[in-house]
Amino acid sequence: MSETNSAAAEVAAPHRYTAAVAADIEARWQDFWDAEGTYAAPNPKGDLVGDPEVAARPKKFIMDMFPYPSGAGLHVGHPLGYIATDVFARYQRMTGHNVLHTLGFDAFGLPAEQHAVQTGEHPRITTEAAISNMKSQLRRLGLGHDKRRSFATIDPEYYKWTQWIFLQIFNSWYDVEADKARPISELVAQFETGERAVPGHARAWGELTAAERADVLGEFRLAYASDAPVNWCPGLGTVLANEEVTADGRSERGNFPVFKAKLRQWNMRITAYADRLLDDLEELDWPEAIKLQQRNWIGRSEGARVDFPIDGEAVTIFTTRQDTLFGATYMVLAPEHPLVEKFTPTAWPEGTHDVWTGGHATPGEAVAAYRAQAASKSDVERQAEAKDKTGVFTGAYATNPVNGEQVPVFIADYVLMGYGTGAIMAVPAHDTRDFAFARAFELPIRCVVEPSDGRGTDTAEWDDAFVSYDAKIVNSSADEVSLDGLGVVDAKARITEWLERKSIGEGTVNFRLRDWLFSRQRYWGEPFPIVYDEEGIAHALPESMLPLELPEVEDYSPRTFEPDDADTQPETPLSRNEDWVNVTLDLGDGPKKYRRETNTMPNWAGSCWYELRYLDPHNDRQLVDPEIEQYWMGPREGQPHGGVDLYVGGAEHAVLHLLYARFWSKVLFDLGHVSSAEPFHKLYNQGMIQAFVYRDSRGFPVPAAEVEERDGAFYYQGEKVSKLLGKMGKSLKNAVTPESICEEYGADTLRLYEMAMGPLDVSRPWDTRAVVGQFRLLQRLWRNVVDEATGEVTVVDAEPAEDALRALHKAIDGVRQDLEGLRFNTAIAKVTELNNHLTKAGGAVPRSIAEPLVLLVAPLAPHIAEELWRKLGHTDSVVHQDFPVADPAYVVDETVTCVVQIKGKVKARLEVAPSISEDELEKVALADEKVVAALDGAGIRKVIVRAPKLVNIVPA
Repeated sequence: MSETNSAAAEVAAPHRYTAAVAADIEARWQDFWDAEGTYAAPNPKGDLVGDPEVAARPKKFIMDMFPYPSGAGLHVGHPLGYIATDVFARYQRMTGHNVLHTLGFDAFGLPAEQHAVQTGEHPRITTEAAISNMKSQLRRLGLGHDKRRSFATIDPEYYKWTQWIFLQIFNSWYDVEADKARPISELVAQFETGERAVPGHARAWGELTAAERADVLGEFRLAYASDAPVNWCPGLGTVLANEEVTADGRSERGNFPVFKAKLRQWNMRITAYADRLLDDLEELDWPEAIKLQQRNWIGRSEGARVDFPIDGEAVTIFTTRQDTLFGATYMVLAPEHPLVEKFTPTAWPEGTHDVWTGGHATPGEAVAAYRAQAASKSDVERQAEAKDKTGVFTGAYATNPVNGEQVPVFIADYVLMGYGTGAIMAVPAHDTRDFAFARAFELPIRCVVEPSDGRGTDTAEWDDAFVSYDAKIVNSSADEVSLDGLGVVDAKARITEWLERKSIGEGTVNFRLRDWLFSRQRYWGEPFPIVYDEEGIAHALPESMLPLELPEVEDYSPRTFEPDDADTQPETPLSRNEDWVNVTLDLGDGPKKYRRETNTMPNWAGSCWYELRYLDPHNDRQLVDPEIEQYWMGPREGQPHGGVDLYVGGAEHAVLHLLYARFWSKVLFDLGHVSSAEPFHKLYNQGMIQAFVYRDSRGFPVPAAEVEERDGAFYYQGEKVSKLLGKMGKSLKNAVTPESICEEYGADTLRLYEMAMGPLDVSRPWDTRAVVGQFRLLQRLWRNVVDEATGEVTVVDAEPAEDALRALHKAIDGVRQDLEGLRFNTAIAKVTELNNHLTKAGGAVPRSIAEPLVLLVAPLAPHIAEELWRKLGHTDSVVHQDFPVADPAYVVDETVTCVVQIKGKVKARLEVAPSISEDELEKVALADEKVVAALDGAGIRKVIVRAPKLVNIVPA
């Protein structure tokens, strides 16, 4: 519509629903909701009690994944999940639930710290500014959050409890017999009484030094410090998590080389919970794809540990194919394996193949050079299925325990110290990677599993390994044990029993899951509530000293080094504040000097437990009141482990965040702090809003809003550009802000468009031109209630026509089902159908139709619903009105159309009752004039009836 026509229309219809009207309505109702505390969810006790009548309703706890407050603000892709949970929460309130729905901010993060490094501005300043901006953007969308419960992870009142939880984990151990975490004090008591032997010591507990006791307990604690292999990035001056390292072994931020190094780091013993993390997945209402990713990440495998002697040392390997031990012709250790140096000889053994040495004069030189090469690769690179296998002979030989053969010991980067034992037996005939390695290094390949594909047992002619779990074992006999002729399962059982009897191995379970590296060499994170005494022993701060707040520092950047200088160590920003680091404290045994931990926690820490803070956000005495936690998250029918009723977020958090949060939840459950063993009962992954990216001839993005389309091609400033669907973002110059859509159409239109674009769990492309369709829906809705010329309400207190009643109750029935199932796009389609029916019918809309229609719209477009509800004469908010209930008598069609086919071709359409029986439908169809004419006297061989919609006649 031109500007002239638009102006004329506004004069003719001064009360039309326009963007300006929408803006006024939305601002007024947002102010009303804030002033009235409309979305306040009352607790059963505490300082957020509220209305006891509401608290008595069944509860519903609905959550979004924690957002990071980016300085760039939101684009229209970000609120997709927030709008969806808001619609669902509003629907739940209208169906009689006490709904907890709020949003906090996961505010510790690297972007703010990088900005601080570059500008010297404190990261708190930029982070709080970003939070303020994001709150403003979210408020404009009309999200019904209980703002009393919001917080940011950077608030000391919040991270006090993050630190407190860390100390609970630090002061706990996992009792395998009880299958749960217990306080470390109970383990100490067992050592003191002699109930439990002190591992690694012949002396009694009371005879050990303080340092020795600390070392013993460190082997049990769920949070412990160790010299861990880490991803060290000299160019950034920090250790990186695996997810922060690219596939080619460089830092995701800055593209610097990343090396493997050993540093003293804090770890979480998440591996103690591996079985429970697996088993409890079964009771969770999560997408199967996410469950599968967690199962694969945990990676449970049953097999055996076997000792291979090397120069008097027992090197243990883990294998899931102990039935193939007779086929092991060499061993491979991870380059970082601690025993490599111990058994590497000074000279090559006589007869060493040239291909094994890597061209080095001595084994020591070969090992050192290869270790340096492996250190420059990421774990992803090392595990990649590359065509060329690399490795080097250590100069040592191991003894195969089943047949006494001497097998050469190699180091190779495809074996990781972080998985299994860091050592493998290589059975090249029956493992693809081992086969490739054996071919490259001219190693023996012995068949011990009879091929079922006809290739025979002569491996010289093989092109690849033969891998099968359904085959017969061959060539596997020794004096004391024989596996020949057995199937894989029976062979595993026999060899495992033999290994255990000989005390050289045992059946066991292994996990791919590694303990969680929990240290970062950064400033902007939670300080560890740990201090070290003069002997280097770690001590937990008492709760009275929490929160331990971040001190001021002059330089926010960790010390960086030359990017290729792997022989360096981190220097953290906190370590530069010596007055903070070196302190005198009284921890119960008099004032002593201590040194604070100068690493900070990773940004995952704050999001491991934030669902609990939403419940009781102002509690400064305990993590959460037990009664409040039980009310909102406790186990109940259908939710045996408790947890949040609906958790919505992206699938990119399938493993790390969800796994970490589950681990923390289980520790807190074991220690009796919470009643819920799982944090999130139902998980839903929303899709992504995508946008077209336009790139010039150099491949650089150009502003999408300035691209012109001509004859099917796209141009920017006269230059032809390419078009490809991708992510939306500032860097891709295709971001559309929520504000721009709100200004042109209003927030309700934006909400409807995002929900109507397609199924919530499917990615979909953004098209600003299509937004107007939902704006027109709201304009038609407005016109069905309000006269555009006078502004008066036009509804009448007349009885509605039956077709209008049927349209209404079908819409109510369908919208209820769709909102319950998070099918918001089809719910909007049903509302649109009802609204269009009323528009086409013409005339004034009966009140008994108009009011339910407004209530149907309320969860989806709350501002216009509030305004129309008020105009219809109501003085209370629409938020807590009862959602309409369909009358079954009007939901069922009076008739349905039945198609009658002869030889697969439609010959008649009949209007029949939905309840018609198959026999009756057959009689009606055969009696129809068109069917009789089509048969033309032919006999009937068969009649197939699918009442009430299909009759298929097969002539004789």
